[in-house]
Amino acid sequence: MTQPRTAAISFIFITLLIDVMGWGLIIPVMPGLISQLKNIPVNEASSYGAWLISAYAITQFVFAPVIGNLSDKFGRRPVLLGSLIGFGIDYLFLALAPTYGWLFIGRIIAGITGASFTTASAYIADISTAETRAKNFGMIGAAFGLGFIIGPALGGLLAGWGVRAPFYAAALLCLLNTLYGYFVLPESLSKEHRREFHWKRANPFGSLLLFKRYPVLGKLAFSFFLIYMAAQSVQANWNFFTIYRFQWTEKLVGISLAVVGLLVGLVQAGLTRVVNPRLGDERSIYLGLALYTIGLVLFAFATESWMMFAFLIPYCLGGIAGPSLQSVLAGHVPPNEQGELQGALTSLMSLTTILGPLIMNNLFTYFTTTAPVHFPGASFLLGAIFMLGSIVVAWMTLRNERHPVAMEK
Repeated sequence: MTQPRTAAISFIFITLLIDVMGWGLIIPVMPGLISQLKNIPVNEASSYGAWLISAYAITQFVFAPVIGNLSDKFGRRPVLLGSLIGFGIDYLFLALAPTYGWLFIGRIIAGITGASFTTASAYIADISTAETRAKNFGMIGAAFGLGFIIGPALGGLLAGWGVRAPFYAAALLCLLNTLYGYFVLPESLSKEHRREFHWKRANPFGSLLLFKRYPVLGKLAFSFFLIYMAAQSVQANWNFFTIYRFQWTEKLVGISLAVVGLLVGLVQAGLTRVVNPRLGDERSIYLGLALYTIGLVLFAFATESWMMFAFLIPYCLGGIAGPSLQSVLAGHVPPNEQGELQGALTSLMSLTTILGPLIMNNLFTYFTTTAPVHFPGASFLLGAIFMLGSIVVAWMTLRNERHPVAMEK
């Protein structure tokens, strides 16, 4: 039993690593591919890139609960393998795309089948004991961090063979992993533990009702929502902005994103363990969000290429806010609703990935084309405003919670 379980854990880690690597591989080259297919400059391509991100996010938001529930009925193995095949098909669509429409179809396919993180988490829960659960779940964070360091750097290097080369590489990785999984991955969910599929339980909006039951939690969740909306100014537009503003190559974009992955890993794995216990959750939230805000303002007004690397330091240091805000949010619900809370927060993050790119990338396009003022950093400045708003919301909510009598007067 130990050997199959060890092989399964290894497969899950590799699957998650390849998922994140595949995403990171294509980020540096996506602006060039869209520009090529639409025959437009890279700043105008940003708007089309936003629609691709949103199309993926919408389909994943709708279908992730469906796929998760299907894994409860049919088992984890077929869903995981199907997800990998879906990603492989998506990357082939992107690699072979003769028109922008093909990119759209590929992203929708990936969004429908791309529930690998959800199903992989369920698989880990199935095969873990109480003693190994925390260690096994820690692989998810490790895979994400490592994948986001390797993926963009490799994507930038592969771009030397053309903008489509990273897509072929990502497709090959997914399909090879599917073959590997077919031979080594056992089913983790026994038939007696499976249940029937019910559409009602696959409602993507259902988890958000939690915030209605706990008003204070809802206010803190709004602060969480603003943080992730602000982050889309970087996540959705970094590649388009740096290529347009500083004429970065795909290789340099990839290196910069690898640096982001490394800094985020150092902050999450090291700094938060030292700083957050000393400051406490509330102060860590305020300091982290302030650093995020400063970083975004600096990005907006950067005039030299090297500044973008330097300003990554205060921005990534803002990561100390995340664990503390998660801790405060978790403290507002009982133990038997923690899973529902995490699902609700994941739904909020999905909504920001739907809305954020459309706002941020179109703002960037507007201020680099038809706006009366040429200001490529506009989306970063809007992100800073959102981040500042999250500080205000968190401060007012936590202050009122500390002084309820003053609030009533």
